[in-house]
Amino acid sequence: MISEFRAVVVDKKNDSLSVETKKMDKEDLPAGELLIRVAYSSVNFKDGLAGREEGKIVQTYPMIPGIDLAGTVISSKDSRFKEGDHIIATSYEIGVSHFGGYSELASIPADWALPLPQNMTLKEAMIYGTAGFTAALSIHRLEANGVSPENGEVLVTGASGGVGSMAVSMLAKRGYQVVASTGQQQEHGYLKELGAARVISREDVYNGELKPLQKGEWQAAVDPVGGKNLASVLSKITRGGAVAVSGLTGGTEVPTTVHPFILRGISLLGVDSAYCPMPLRQEIWTRLASDLQIENSEALIDREVSLEETPAAMEEILEGKVRGRVLVKVEN
Repeated sequence: MISEFRAVVVDKKNDSLSVETKKMDKEDLPAGELLIRVAYSSVNFKDGLAGREEGKIVQTYPMIPGIDLAGTVISSKDSRFKEGDHIIATSYEIGVSHFGGYSELASIPADWALPLPQNMTLKEAMIYGTAGFTAALSIHRLEANGVSPENGEVLVTGASGGVGSMAVSMLAKRGYQVVASTGQQQEHGYLKELGAARVISREDVYNGELKPLQKGEWQAAVDPVGGKNLASVLSKITRGGAVAVSGLTGGTEVPTTVHPFILRGISLLGVDSAYCPMPLRQEIWTRLASDLQIENSEALIDREVSLEETPAAMEEILEGKVRGRVLVKVEN
């Protein structure tokens, strides 16, 4: 049994925040029914915020960040899992108030884990991670509200980011005409390779001017951006359409009016991947291993990093320097 392990640790002492890879002892791990040997994790926007005090993500210090993890059960106190099982755990309190995935060992409650789906590897699970899960949940909610390929184009904002690039690929596989919006001119070719029918600029979605209603352009949208961008998107959705919102990189305030909702019957769908109920969570992961599975998911990897390289990647995702997904390879 391993007693020492490496982990990325965010700590705060004397008003000074540090993010570095350290050696830790197994006794430092929090209580949990499952002891996991972590194989892979990933870098999400929330993980980047965990490395900054002003991010207000980490609740107690020291903390091992990483809201995603995939690995192998070393020991289990829960009858649903046994030694050798491959599992996925994303969100809940992982990497926020409970030690997370940037660690060779993790101890988590069994209620936060689910078995790795058939037809999926541990690496692929973390290429998806919370970003892919959020994209899939967004699509699932849109389709439950009547969105379908034959009803028109679907917009994806922030399309070169983790959630956005996943959504573009999944929607294209489902047969949708995807309009990808990005502020990165150099990523237009990449997004078309992922399946976007058209790529438009960030300014084509929101040019700095907000109106209660504008010409209807898209039947639906996957929006991980929020803010004024979301307000503009709502004004351009066609009658009876829907928008699934999951992020706030564009801000938390949405200065909209009731007009899109009462004059066009638009639905605004909140997507909460952190506390998604386990039955729905299992359904979404099943879809990620079937009808939403991306054939060449490795094309979505910006790069693969070690634990030692992870702190730098946490900063870069906040600075908008990441295309697609950064995969953290934990196991040697």
